[in-house]
Amino acid sequence: MARQQQLQQLKDGRTFDLLVIGGGATGCGVALDAASRGLDVALIEKNDFSEGTSSRSTKLVHGGVRYLEMAVKKLDRVQYNLVKDGLRERGILLKNAQHLSNRLALITPLYKWLDVPYVFTGLKLYDILSGKQNIGHSRLLSRKEALRRFPMLKAEGLKAGVLYYDGQFHDSRMALSLALTAEQHGATIANHVAVSGLCKEGGKITGATLLDSLTGETWQIKAKGVINATGPFVDQIRMMDNPTAPKILSASTGIHIVLDKRFAPPDTGLMIPETEDGRVLFVLPWEGHALVGTTDEPAEVTEHPQPLEVEIDYLLRHVTQYFNLKVKKSDIKAVWSGLRPLVSDPKATDTAKLARDHVIEDSASGLLTIAGGKWTTYRKMALDAVEHALSQFNLSAPKPTCQTAQLPILGSADYDEQGDQELSKKYGFDADVAAYLNRTYGDQAEQVAKLAEEGSCVRLVKNHPVLESEVLYATRYELAERVIDVLARRTPLALLDTEAAKQAAPRVQEIMAEELGWDQQRCKAETLLTEERLTKAL
Repeated sequence: MARQQQLQQLKDGRTFDLLVIGGGATGCGVALDAASRGLDVALIEKNDFSEGTSSRSTKLVHGGVRYLEMAVKKLDRVQYNLVKDGLRERGILLKNAQHLSNRLALITPLYKWLDVPYVFTGLKLYDILSGKQNIGHSRLLSRKEALRRFPMLKAEGLKAGVLYYDGQFHDSRMALSLALTAEQHGATIANHVAVSGLCKEGGKITGATLLDSLTGETWQIKAKGVINATGPFVDQIRMMDNPTAPKILSASTGIHIVLDKRFAPPDTGLMIPETEDGRVLFVLPWEGHALVGTTDEPAEVTEHPQPLEVEIDYLLRHVTQYFNLKVKKSDIKAVWSGLRPLVSDPKATDTAKLARDHVIEDSASGLLTIAGGKWTTYRKMALDAVEHALSQFNLSAPKPTCQTAQLPILGSADYDEQGDQELSKKYGFDADVAAYLNRTYGDQAEQVAKLAEEGSCVRLVKNHPVLESEVLYATRYELAERVIDVLARRTPLALLDTEAAKQAAPRVQEIMAEELGWDQQRCKAETLLTEERLTKAL
């Protein structure tokens, strides 16, 4: 359904069961959980779906190896449960989003003999905790085999390696697919719609005032319950409800750099087990490139955080320490930053304790806030939030229990892993294009292919499999409203290769302008915004 139709539904005067604020992993997950139970749901996002934190992850679906280490060292039950939940949810995500996720082999290189039994035992425990959701058994690698699997590794001093498995996924496409699947189950979804105020009667929230960020139009919407799922921005909505509300969130920033395919084999990632400041880093194959991340620095909450030179230097320094290839700043194809929301439970005795887990808070006026967590456990977070909402807002769902454990997201239901072969045969696509379309769109790939057949079977830019037909598809069927929506989230181009995205931008704008009827003023605004996002910060 086109955005204008979605907006009309938001303006039709009905009282929704739930208004979900925030179109990232959590908000889209909440909308899908609620809609699949039969509730009448409205999902709004002030920018684009997954424009913030949810498109800036390390693209891993994981239980958290470092959390497990902390759980064992400190006998921390909370961290232990985080790992167990993560591993269970990893299995569910890999099953329900088959086209957007895959199993990934990772190697941990070991340069000290004393580290070998410690790391191997830890990763074996990681296997055991995954239980029936185990996706592969870890094993010890000889020095020779580790270098064969990851030839970029520095050979000098290498003793052995440990191979283990985790999941990998396309985060921005995942969030979008969750939102579109929620729409299939009856939800009304709209991006570029902000909350400018909360409506109250008798001190209780009854809805919100909405603002169309593209037109400036405002209107009111009624809802029996409002869920604040705005990630790093939850405190802004909480203070809109209560200006004296104590903050529950502290943010840190994490950057990623993207290198070319020389720096990672196509089927194996690298986990650097300990950095100079005691964290882990990853070098991962992703969309034909090498993804390196991430950092962890305290940060102010801002919509488009800028990567700092000190963070870039940090990543390059550690990659150089572990690689036999010299890595220079000129090798960086793209760099981007995201905010990591860390929360403290306002009901806990130690509210200063920050965690990767999530918390749910009820305000006196009835605002339900869910904050924290991580991508891997988005579904459990959504389940917890909806269960809480059913009780708090006295809602009666046609299907009272959660449906999402067995619910394929859009593109996954009839996904064929070998579908790229049929796409190549039927439409004459190059092998890389067919493979890309199949894993990006799943069982919807043929719709993109048909648009290509009609005259848009042209690559947006050399050396990348992204097609002009994807711009049309994103505009017509995926609620893309800005050029950067296409370049950074409907496709991965801007996150992979900044220069390629700059080259593609004029053609993307040309296609969207014709499709959406943009005037000269709107085209000029798009040009300026796209340049700003691609030059300063995504």
